This record gives sequence, structure tokens and C-alpha cells, in this order.
Amino acid sequence: MQTPYANLPAGTLAYIRQIDPETLPAEIRTQIPGGAQVWGVHSPEGDCIALTADRNSAFFVAREHDLTPVSTH
Repeated sequence: MQTPYANLPAGTLAYIRQIDPETLPAEIRTQIPGGAQVWGVHSPEGDCIALTADRNSAFFVAREHDLTPVSTH
């Protein structure tokens, strides 16, 4: 991913954002308690690479896999 920002590690960013559970496949939705939040860890290309139950866990998962997490809106 090309970025105009200096000093960002190339290829190691992970984007963290909240996900609407209704957009997930049915087999995943059945595992989510009603009303629960879902947070995704996404590659720079936009692929969801992990799901967590809260924002802090999403950042933790990214860091555990040597990724630099950044929040998206």
C-alpha cells in the first residue's frame, strides 16, 4: 500500500473498525450474542483478517501479529 505519510511501516498496518453483525455470513452471526459489538481487524487491502468482541481486543490481536493498528471511522 502506498501512503503519503512518512515513517509508517510498509505493509504492516491493520485497520480497526466496528462491524455491523448483519453484514457477516450466517454461520458467524449465529455465534454472536444478540446486541453484541463486533470489531474487525482489516488488511490495507480491506480484507477482514480477524473479528473480536471489543476494540481493545482488536488492537491487541493486531499487535500480537506484528501489525500496527490504526482506527478507522
